[in-house]
Amino acid sequence: MTLALRCRCGQVTGIVATDRAYVRATCYCRDCQAYARHLGQPGLVDAHGGTDIVAMNPLAVRFTAGEEHIAGLCLRKGGLFRWYAACCRTPLGNTPHDGRVAYVGMVTACLMPVAEVDAVFGPPGRIVLNAGSAIGEVRGTPMAFVLGGARIAAGILGARLRQQVPSLFFGPSGQTLRTAYPLSAGERDAVGVQTG
Repeated sequence: MTLALRCRCGQVTGIVATDRAYVRATCYCRDCQAYARHLGQPGLVDAHGGTDIVAMNPLAVRFTAGEEHIAGLCLRKGGLFRWYAACCRTPLGNTPHDGRVAYVGMVTACLMPVAEVDAVFGPPGRIVLNAGSAIGEVRGTPMAFVLGGARIAAGILGARLRQQVPSLFFGPSGQTLRTAYPLSAGERDAVGVQTG
């Protein structure tokens, strides 16, 4: 089964193969919250500051239009690359800084239709990451957290054993294929990125 990938303005489109997904999770880390503030679009985080993502193999994602609008940033040196549609500031996905790891956390804000996202991956909130940074109290299921982590690790390890080279945002040697820049100190301060 596939889902549509689409930015808010429709210039970036693609397809996501759901059979390559690892797990759905909600991340409440301060960096995800700062990133949402930087993008400045409503509805990117839930009421507690959580970002809904589906962790998957990068081979699951194929862009069909608008790749020239894809840009990325990192909040700090060595941090995650956070990819988005620069045309309308829609978040797309997060990847490790090392382009050789078969992982992308696709932000569900770009996956369509929403009802099918829930039907395929289950409702959000079962797996909770970084709950200590949430606004208010959130709780996940500990067993779901452990099983979800195991599925992600198994997916990454399996791709490594198959010698898969992730190609969504990176070239064969791990270099980025799209623009990715670090936020300046002023930009980090403006969105509340903590440096220590």
